[in-house]
Amino acid sequence: METLIHQIKAAYEEFIADAALQHEKNNKAAGTRARKASLEVEKLMKAFRKTSLEAAKK
Repeated sequence: METLIHQIKAAYEEFIADAALQHEKNNKAAGTRARKASLEVEKLMKAFRKTSLEAAKK
């Protein structure tokens, strides 16, 4: 679970950096990267939810 948390943190940091570039400098490529990173964060969050629920059952 610790590895999953680190992956979520890294993906979220990528998202924040690219979203900021899109917003502040109107960088279209950064917007594309931010959207891709948001999908990765979503996938990792679903995996976290599943893992968390399994851990709670123990």
